[in-house]
Amino acid sequence: MDSPSTSNKPTTAIALKLMAVFLFMVMAAMIKAATENVPAGQAVFFRSLFAMPIILGWVWHRGELREALIPQNFMGHVWRGLFGTTAMALTFAGLGLLPLPEVTAIGYATPIFTVILAAVMLGERIRLVRISAVALGLVGVMIVLWPRLSLDASVLSTSASIGAFMVLGASILRALVQIHIRTLVQTEHTAAIVFYFSLTATALSLLSLPFGWVVPRALDLWLLIGAGLIGGIAQILVTSSYRFGAASMLAPFDYASLIFAAAIGYVIFNEVPTWTMVIGAALVVAGGVLIIWRERQLGGGRSRARAVTDPKG
Repeated sequence: MDSPSTSNKPTTAIALKLMAVFLFMVMAAMIKAATENVPAGQAVFFRSLFAMPIILGWVWHRGELREALIPQNFMGHVWRGLFGTTAMALTFAGLGLLPLPEVTAIGYATPIFTVILAAVMLGERIRLVRISAVALGLVGVMIVLWPRLSLDASVLSTSASIGAFMVLGASILRALVQIHIRTLVQTEHTAAIVFYFSLTATALSLLSLPFGWVVPRALDLWLLIGAGLIGGIAQILVTSSYRFGAASMLAPFDYASLIFAAAIGYVIFNEVPTWTMVIGAALVVAGGVLIIWRERQLGGGRSRARAVTDPKG
């Protein structure tokens, strides 16, 4: 079984992680632009299909092609693909309906839901620190979502409200993926988990073909292909970062994505984050950092699970 960290090079690890987070935000912006005209399921297909050559080249370069192509737990990969693909589709649909910083902020709820699901599904004990972190994070999520909530049914049914709940559902599913991967890494090589997710996501996305795929315009086609290639590179960078640094050290750098999202959203889409979103995101981030700190105190074998979990679907 591969090790999550082969050497201690914190500067290299942080640089790789920040590059990965930035590229994931670039990918999200490309998907957001494309999904104005292309269905989310079709975007998932391109994102997954064009990531595969990048991932296979990386696996071949590392001499791990055999490990990547021979799974030990086939159904485990199928379930990981089902949860992850659904989360990706919901996120992409949400990107077409919400500002990029808001999608990013709601996505930060994933660690909060991971703690809850770990208690329910794995029987993990949640003590005061993590209970406080979950409560803080959930309050932050409600603050971010509050402008999308209303007793007026007509407002509740607006596209932005639907998009917010799609992204929230994606966060819950990504938490479920993290729980599932904690078990999957016990028998599966990192390369196999990364490769089979791209493969199953490509196959599963084809199920959305009867629901309105379109012939993309030239610009949208290049955006979709570029998103797949950039997503594959970002996945390699984030996975590689854990070879040079501990997960507990690198996890807080995920939150740099809000800075990148705000900058890209402002420059490309003329989106300005609201104070409500900023305050809510700050609380969600605070809850997430508290959970990271607590996990670092507890130790445990979660590094490999974190290393193969795509933070953007």
